[in-house]
Amino acid sequence: MRSLIAARPREMMVFLYEPGLSTGEIIGGREAKAHSRRYMAYLEIQDGQVKKKCGGFLVKTNFVLTAAHCKGDKITIKLGAHNISEQERSQQKIPVRHQIPHQQYDKKTLNNDIMLLQLSRNAVLNNWVRLIPLPNAKSRVRPGSMCSVAGWGWTGRNSRTDTLREVDLEVMKDDMCHLYTGYNHSTMLCVGKPGLGKLPYRGDSGGPLVYDGVAQGIASYVDEHLWEPSVFTRLSTFIPWIQNILQKQH
Repeated sequence: MRSLIAARPREMMVFLYEPGLSTGEIIGGREAKAHSRRYMAYLEIQDGQVKKKCGGFLVKTNFVLTAAHCKGDKITIKLGAHNISEQERSQQKIPVRHQIPHQQYDKKTLNNDIMLLQLSRNAVLNNWVRLIPLPNAKSRVRPGSMCSVAGWGWTGRNSRTDTLREVDLEVMKDDMCHLYTGYNHSTMLCVGKPGLGKLPYRGDSGGPLVYDGVAQGIASYVDEHLWEPSVFTRLSTFIPWIQNILQKQH
């Protein structure tokens, strides 16, 4: 199985997807109330012979936002899910028509780790599926702000479940993430107090960092030793890019 612990210059980084394995849950979190996060999307990714899992979130009836490193040969989206191992009547399963990663995405530093997925048909908005608002281009989440993140990623190195999990995380000052080579404060957010054992993990890539009901970040990578803050893509920086694509694909 391919290792997710990246080589230098990011020797302390771990991708938040896990190829070839089922997903589990957020570390140090709790099970989310069923369908309380109706914008959440579960991504089933086929990349050659490898199967990967990621999270994402619905920003338009035919568009999901996720991380660029979740790109694959074929992606299918599940919306309205709580337990991804069950065929819940709330679920909508929709193939992805187009994958649109940021043109300046850097695989080495994970800078510009953002991707839009155009769905093959519109999602039906209902009691289980909703959009989440995006920030404006000038908004900034201040250090000390308490945010939340959710996903179907691992609870730890060897534990997992199939229900959506959530955890509250504090936005940190950028200098707390300077241990990561390539950390860029203009395109990234430093999130989570060191040593608390609360963070997204494998399978949580692409999920939203939510503050006051608005998506402010995209889960990107964590410290290999699960001790330091996590890094999220800073959404406000990419609002012009997102709007440009949505207008072109309208």
